[in-house]
Amino acid sequence: MAFAAVDRTRALQHLLDLLAIEGLSGREGKVAAAVRAKLLAAGCRPGWVRHDRVHERLPGYEVGNLIVRLPGTDGIRDASPRLFMGHMDTVPLVRGAKAIRKGGRITSAGSTALGGDNRTACAALVTLVETLLRDRLPHPPLTLLFTVGEEVGLLGARHVDLDDLGRPAMGFNIDGGDPAEITIGAIGADRWEVDVRGKAAHAGVAPERGISAALIASRAIADVARRGYFGKVKKGRHEGTSNVGILRGGEATNQVTDHVYVRGESRSHAPRFIDEITGAYRAAFTRAAKSVTDDRGRSGAVEFRAARDYDSFRMAEDSPPVVLAIRAGVRLRLDPRTRIANGGLDANYLNAKGVPTVTLGAGQHAPHTVDEYVDVREFVGGCRLLVAIATEP
Repeated sequence: MAFAAVDRTRALQHLLDLLAIEGLSGREGKVAAAVRAKLLAAGCRPGWVRHDRVHERLPGYEVGNLIVRLPGTDGIRDASPRLFMGHMDTVPLVRGAKAIRKGGRITSAGSTALGGDNRTACAALVTLVETLLRDRLPHPPLTLLFTVGEEVGLLGARHVDLDDLGRPAMGFNIDGGDPAEITIGAIGADRWEVDVRGKAAHAGVAPERGISAALIASRAIADVARRGYFGKVKKGRHEGTSNVGILRGGEATNQVTDHVYVRGESRSHAPRFIDEITGAYRAAFTRAAKSVTDDRGRSGAVEFRAARDYDSFRMAEDSPPVVLAIRAGVRLRLDPRTRIANGGLDANYLNAKGVPTVTLGAGQHAPHTVDEYVDVREFVGGCRLLVAIATEP
């Protein structure tokens, strides 16, 4: 079969339009409205497009996930749905971004990230629908899922109800660069937080009467690093990463700090090694609290809390979505190949819910940095791959 041509000019315009809309995690409303308008203009019926209610479980969120249900065409209406998905939110570094085209790349005009992670997915999904409806291409029932809160814990994917998605047989998540790379596995992670409790005292008059929560936190983090559990972590056969991302505390320079809040993460492809890394932080904060005392020998205290943010996964090479993506990629001469990701993806939760889901690329590179860019050729290639997968028998 010959693959339908993607309208390159319109696809890029969709991308530029969506890059111009700010939509940080929890503030995806304007992005969702723009995507909905584009889908209706492409020929979607209003009844096909709706929001779920996951935002009611996420304090402060404007909207839930945007879900689109396209019926299958004649002859394949009763086939199992295929899911295509991507997230609408961006990281705070994208705030104020202005996209510009420079040859084969789209970059940020200023000192911000771009937002290609993941407006490339939103634009590619709009292009997919536009191409299918414009050319009346045969396809099974399709569900499109535009998630919220991906950047802060895969929240939209975590809470989505499979019944709202039509219980798809397989999924294709768009959240990467080279469309020839098919991500069949991803890392798991813990998110942990700790309240470090000290005791206030006048830092100039009687500092010895205080217990510095700042000192406890400092000693704990230094201890973790000394033991090899900070940053890149390698212990025997196991590898992972960890990071301290948030530290807050203190009210004045002349007051011994009585409270510090610390938040971080632990990641690995091995669940037990995630436990080990998180355990190293718990133990270090506990030791540090006991090591800092006032003039009467009383020590500080910590309240350490940790939870599994998402589990790692790895799909078999012969899993149906892997086979289908590779077959479509071969037909497009993309030289498809599989890979494992070291970041969490919405696909982590879809796989955990029982929907085998691979992740594909649509040209985004260097996400979460001021060097972020979109490769135009790869973006268009990603759009073509989605059309190929959607129409592959």
